[in-house]
Amino acid sequence: MATTSSMFMYSLTIQPPTSVTQAILGQFAGTKEQQIVTASGSRLTIHRPDPTQGKITTILSHDVFGIIRTLAAFRLAGSNKDYIIIGSDSGRITIIEYVPAQNQFNRLHLETFGKSGVRRVIPGQYLAVDPKGRACLIASAEKNKLVYVLNRNAQAELTISSPLEAHKPQTLVFALVGLDVGYENPVFAVLEVDYTECDQDSTGQAFQEVEKLLVYYELDLGLNHVVRKWSDPVDRTANMLLQVPGGGDGPSGVLVCGLDNITYRHLNQDAFRVPIPRRRGATENPERKRCIIAGVMHKMRGAFFFLLQSEDGDLFKVTIDMIEDDNGQPTGEVKKLKIKYFDTVPIASNLCILKSGFLFVASETGNHHFYQFEKLGDDDNETEYDSDSFPADPTEAYRAVYFHPRPSENVNLVESIDSMNPQLDCKVANLTDEDAPQIYSICGSGARSSFRMLKHGLEVNDIVDSELPSVPAAVWTTKITRNDEFDAYIVLSFDNGTLVLSIGETVEEVTDTGFLSSASTLAVQQLGEDALIQVHPKGIRHIRADQRVNEWPVPQHRSIVAATTNERQVAVALSSGEIVYFEMDTDGSLAEYDEKREMSGTVTCLSLGEVPEGRVRSQFLAVGCDDSTVRILSLDPESTLENKSVQALTSAPSALSIMAMPDSTSGGSTLYLHIGLYSGVYLRTVLDEVTGELSDTRTRFLGPKPAKLFKVSVKGEPAVLALSSRSWLGYSDPQTKTFMLTPLSYVPLEWGSNFSSEQCTEGMVGIQGQNLRIFSIEKLGSNLLQQSIPLTYTPRKFVRHPEHPLFYTIESDNNTLSIETKQRLLTGETVVNGDGIELPAEEFGYARAQGHWASCIHIVDPINAKSTLQQIDLTDNEAATTIVAVSFSSQSDETFLVVGTGKDVTVSPRTSSAGFIYIYRFLEDGKELEFIHKTKTEQPPSALLAFQGRLLAGIGNELRIYDLGLKQLLRKCQAQVVPNLIVGLQTQGSRIIVSDVQESIVYVVYKYQDNRLIPFADDVVARWTTCTTMVDYETVAGGDKFGNLWLLRCPQKVSEEADEDSSGGHLVHERQYLQGAPNRLALMCHFYPQDIPTSMQKTQLVAGGRDVLVWTGLQGTLGILVPFVSREDVDFFQTLEQHLRGEEAPLAGRDHLIYRSYYVPVKGMIDGDLCERYSLLSNDKKQMVAGELDRSVREIERKISDMRTRVAY
Repeated sequence: MATTSSMFMYSLTIQPPTSVTQAILGQFAGTKEQQIVTASGSRLTIHRPDPTQGKITTILSHDVFGIIRTLAAFRLAGSNKDYIIIGSDSGRITIIEYVPAQNQFNRLHLETFGKSGVRRVIPGQYLAVDPKGRACLIASAEKNKLVYVLNRNAQAELTISSPLEAHKPQTLVFALVGLDVGYENPVFAVLEVDYTECDQDSTGQAFQEVEKLLVYYELDLGLNHVVRKWSDPVDRTANMLLQVPGGGDGPSGVLVCGLDNITYRHLNQDAFRVPIPRRRGATENPERKRCIIAGVMHKMRGAFFFLLQSEDGDLFKVTIDMIEDDNGQPTGEVKKLKIKYFDTVPIASNLCILKSGFLFVASETGNHHFYQFEKLGDDDNETEYDSDSFPADPTEAYRAVYFHPRPSENVNLVESIDSMNPQLDCKVANLTDEDAPQIYSICGSGARSSFRMLKHGLEVNDIVDSELPSVPAAVWTTKITRNDEFDAYIVLSFDNGTLVLSIGETVEEVTDTGFLSSASTLAVQQLGEDALIQVHPKGIRHIRADQRVNEWPVPQHRSIVAATTNERQVAVALSSGEIVYFEMDTDGSLAEYDEKREMSGTVTCLSLGEVPEGRVRSQFLAVGCDDSTVRILSLDPESTLENKSVQALTSAPSALSIMAMPDSTSGGSTLYLHIGLYSGVYLRTVLDEVTGELSDTRTRFLGPKPAKLFKVSVKGEPAVLALSSRSWLGYSDPQTKTFMLTPLSYVPLEWGSNFSSEQCTEGMVGIQGQNLRIFSIEKLGSNLLQQSIPLTYTPRKFVRHPEHPLFYTIESDNNTLSIETKQRLLTGETVVNGDGIELPAEEFGYARAQGHWASCIHIVDPINAKSTLQQIDLTDNEAATTIVAVSFSSQSDETFLVVGTGKDVTVSPRTSSAGFIYIYRFLEDGKELEFIHKTKTEQPPSALLAFQGRLLAGIGNELRIYDLGLKQLLRKCQAQVVPNLIVGLQTQGSRIIVSDVQESIVYVVYKYQDNRLIPFADDVVARWTTCTTMVDYETVAGGDKFGNLWLLRCPQKVSEEADEDSSGGHLVHERQYLQGAPNRLALMCHFYPQDIPTSMQKTQLVAGGRDVLVWTGLQGTLGILVPFVSREDVDFFQTLEQHLRGEEAPLAGRDHLIYRSYYVPVKGMIDGDLCERYSLLSNDKKQMVAGELDRSVREIERKISDMRTRVAY
């Protein structure tokens, strides 16, 4: 296989994965405030919980380009800052710190100990830290354990020792935790199984008798080595360890969590065991045992407790009573262990309790939750079970204990953080007739699953919406004196007059402000210390603080057509094409500059920048004329109104704004000229502060209406509000400082201005038709807005109605009671009082039962009703597997909904008693479904597709064509084309692309004359296909279960031969090649994005953008692959990527090239996520890379940002 490719793609992430695999808590910024650090795939994110508002905000997200397996926080004794240890797939241990001043992660240590990759005997799977921060233990799933001693040197810098080994061959590790032993030698507790005898015993006897051990490893700091201090057998089902506080806070030791029981264990102490309470209810199986899947220990002054979560999501509070001495002080010996039901929250991968009284639940599926503690469950009437009533020996039987789940009493949900994990299918479509399409996706599992609509935009918080007497043309806000904190007036300009409103507790009209109310207004400005300016078509009105008014009238037969102001300067353009310039004198009056400057055309717009700090005036005046030019004029006293530079445009400018904004290139702030054109195009160009030259222009199409621009401020930073057919905000990204232009999810506005009052310190005021609107923008972090519609069970696939904006989802859950079985149990004879209550499944999940399936079909209307319209439940233990809309030519092209189901399906090994294909007719424009008939098949259909007016079905390893009959489907043609199981079908013309579950894809041609399906090309590599899409007639893009993306192409000659008009005889008799099809496909591109692709399609994402491949990942990732057009761009990005691999080496020590080539060498792909890290480099590194590439830093940044903005967000 050639490693170079004739085809190149640029891979970009639009939304990083949202599933959290690990969450840790600590004071990473070195302040009293706690932060949460989460790992999602290859991303490390630090969040700041805000206890006052009950919100969580993301501070920084960093892609480490490696698989983050474990995280741990530790603090050296006596310091106030937590460091982070990362266990990854790089074969190295990484210690990093968060630097709040630069808002970035800084790597302190990187110690290599083994090969890279996730391997059985290479440490990185488990990580534990001594609570006093003196040592950490990193272990592999088998055999190897390494202890690193952590300390500080004379300069108070963190040091790390060489590793100490604690290896034991043929030993499997199940859990690992650091013991709290105060300042004695650090001890680590491990759950281990030695399988030496099982390996040698062929009878299986040794496997039955094998013991699981709790082992203590002690690090002797004096002798500097690790000893195996103590081991004792524990319950064979034990799966988790939790550290019990020691030293002066508690008895030390561990809680060992196993199936149906929790045991306290420690060296030289008795064991204490309590059972895990089971749910009681008519639909619950009383014999089903639970295990603990997540837990957290929280220390308070003089006390501690555990919150442990079972696999149903129920939280149990576990406390330990200690024996007291004669003075009532605890002795450190345990008296008993107690457990009681606390509350129910979503099933979590991690729980974190904050000191401020909040609980963060990193959910395994669906949204993450942030709760506030109302109380600690001490005074409720839940039954408490203690260890006195239960035997400590793990082999002895005991009676099961039960509880009734109830709505939450102890915790209260304050924020739900959007997460699209697991994301199972996705479609990009424009159903709302906007200029850009929306993304529709199904995600979540069980009762917490949802249908989501994603839209590019910023969330807007609406504050005021009030109607005005007539339609205003413009609006401004102004202060009265320079030192005012808040605005005092809102000035509205109408066609024939001006209205002034005062801002206070309420907004009301005022008339004694000195403003001229009989004429329309062109500009309003607070001038100097305490004066106001009003520019109207016939002159300039200067209102002094003592209400004296100076008026500058316009020369005869002329009027003012454009005006611009700042706090010391005013410039106006007259209808004759002259520009008049005023500057404020020392006594506060406006002085007119003697000469007027004649422009060649009519002036359409003007802009003065703000007066820079410590200066007397803004240096430049920008003038836009109707001859499609922008001129920069100097305002220096020596060269007033002289031409500095000129820029030609594609259309006449409709708005200008000179603004200083933060700049990622220089690291400081840069002066920009923002230009809006009558054609609806927005340009941003750099204005040189010395020469007035214009350079580095970037353009973006906003909409068909002329663009207007307004200077606003968001989150304390300057931003530009750009209005066309929709409203946009141009701002600096909070993390990277790169310029972003994002539409607002809001009504289109005609005019805007900044707004600041006591109630709303940082908002905007705008005009929409006859309405005055005041709004604010809170979140700049995410530019994808989500709307969610709840679904019943885990969604599997969905399909869109061919004409109407409706979707049809199929949902199914395994080992879950169906609605009919549940109703039968709830109304049965044997139901005891109190057991017949059914709790809401969104919070408590569904009742579980082995071998049962619950499944349904939903009609979803995401546009009008924003809800589900109809639910069709499947009976007889059937589960829906696939869905498609087919128009049958035999029924005069009427479209039907076809659903494939399986009866009594077992997932592994794959078996079922039968399969069915259901046919439904659309009624009421698709808002209702009518059942027509169903056809039985030997196996559940795993893929369906509309093909030439008939139905193409993949059933097992057979491909079939069906037509619609009156009583059932009629089989027309069939062929066995793949070895295992068909999981996907795509078609163009008479070519069918068939995906096999583990043997990649096969190209099949259908010969109509002979009614034959003939496979003619297949793949060289066995790919475990999850999704495919046809890029063109010869090329297919797809993803597999190992997290790879690839593009395969059929050779041109083979493709042409397959489509020859003959009966296909030459294809049938052609010699097979290595037991496969006669021909092979060629690999064009290959890439490892580290998320399992679940859907893929070729589409556009922005108005007027190129076609891209949009793919979605199981963990909630949204990514795109952008094809390169020119070879020159490919060479540029390849070289840039090469330099960044060296300069911006991945944080966790993984080699970027090897990481992106996890299973197959990366081919024909450039990693856009790495290229975008260029803007985060330090200035000298940027200059160095730019020098190597022979380009300027600005040019490189423009190319990188263009790759994204031209095709996506």
